[in-house]
Amino acid sequence: MPGKVLSAAVVGLEAELVEVEADIASGLPKFFIVGLPDLAVQEARERVRSAIKNSAARFPTTRVTVNLAPADMKKEGPGFDLPIAVSILMASRQIQPVSSDALFIGELSLEGYLRPVTGTLSIMQAARRHGLRQIFLPAANAAEAALIPGLEVYPVQSLNALIAHLEGTTPLTVFTQTASKRECLEYPVNFSQIKGQEQAKRALEIAAAGGHNLLFSGPPGSGKTLLAKALISILPELELEESLEVTQIYSISGLIAPERPMIWQRPFRSPHHTASAASLIGGGRIPRPGEISLAHRGVLFLDELPEFPRVVLESLRQPLEDGVIHVSRVHGSLRFPARFILVAAQNPCPCGFFGDKEKACTCSTQQVAFYRKKISGPLLDRIDLHLPVPRVKYEELTSRQPAENSEMIRQRVVAARTIQRKRFHGQGKYVNSEMDSREIARHCELNSKTGDLLRSAMTRLQLSARSYSRLLKVGRTIADLESSPIIQIHHVAEALQYRFME
Repeated sequence: MPGKVLSAAVVGLEAELVEVEADIASGLPKFFIVGLPDLAVQEARERVRSAIKNSAARFPTTRVTVNLAPADMKKEGPGFDLPIAVSILMASRQIQPVSSDALFIGELSLEGYLRPVTGTLSIMQAARRHGLRQIFLPAANAAEAALIPGLEVYPVQSLNALIAHLEGTTPLTVFTQTASKRECLEYPVNFSQIKGQEQAKRALEIAAAGGHNLLFSGPPGSGKTLLAKALISILPELELEESLEVTQIYSISGLIAPERPMIWQRPFRSPHHTASAASLIGGGRIPRPGEISLAHRGVLFLDELPEFPRVVLESLRQPLEDGVIHVSRVHGSLRFPARFILVAAQNPCPCGFFGDKEKACTCSTQQVAFYRKKISGPLLDRIDLHLPVPRVKYEELTSRQPAENSEMIRQRVVAARTIQRKRFHGQGKYVNSEMDSREIARHCELNSKTGDLLRSAMTRLQLSARSYSRLLKVGRTIADLESSPIIQIHHVAEALQYRFME
């Protein structure tokens, strides 16, 4: 009689249950694994064989066939080692049949010890969704698995220990964990450390309050990178549902540390300008989240924006608009979340000093035009706030006048976001930048004077419909920072100023 146990395969950000069944038949010693296994699963044959032998158990010396069902779903990764070993031990009558509500996951070493796997949080959500209760997995993944309530998580150190538990000789202890404690968040840069640049700080406050994208342009050394790094310090802490979203993405990517199973700090990702399109938006032979998904609910900082390949930058257009990225492959399409604040920085020209009042630019007109054309108009249209960052004067650098710190600014940002959460309650949205056209019409009403200003701007500046919508969103955020129920004319005027200051 075949031995059957349940495991799970991660597909994108979700997990699907997999039935692992082993059959032992007479014949020459052979070990087959079928059911669309990849190379890592095929190599489980040697790991499982050695782990069983080194765990005081007997590997069958006949024909062994292991099937991973459903057979039309690709099985990837070493996490099937443990369920394959358990199914073989059941089929060879070395252990009793396991409960039908148990799930096994884990990579085996040759000595029979368990190594951690990725995607634990997604697997636990699938287990709860299908009514499973008992989870057997590597001890290093136990804290992460325990984040999902309603499951009995058994941390397993070795195959030997699991066999003793299943035979009832030495039961394993259920992992118990109190509510995940929030970390004491630390930020590399505080706004109080930044000298001058008051206008840039104001733009960062608006971006943080409404989730708006931002572009800094200025000469080298003016503080663009420092300002971008400071943005994370004024963003509010992650809510529980946001934290679970981010943790799930990092779990799939194998970036969860056992001692920190829950991510509470908003991510800040800063890929180098040599990054490929697949590393930025996600994909690969085995599709995995890219930098834009790793920045979900946080900040994606692209320094030296024109140095990125054009095809890489153009791939950002759809996720900037929709907040998700669809990665299509032959076997199907996967969806990864990508709701982030884009902060980009660039020099105004190749030498960096075009328009600088103190140092002459050495670039020709053609060089400046070519440099700026590296970034397409449609991409710039998706960036809400465009801000020149001039060099800091000596008097500002040496001033001892205390600057406003991040904690004070964060209080205003949190207050504005609280207004927005109440506005979008029950709609799955958090900030103004996520509004669609119907919500803009509902929440961005204008009085006659404000409407006249926008009408004039549309005509003189030849704004697109997207620019018009984004101006209203920024105006709504500025009004929220002032706790104003309606958008006043000076709110729209400031939004226009940031968008077209260059």
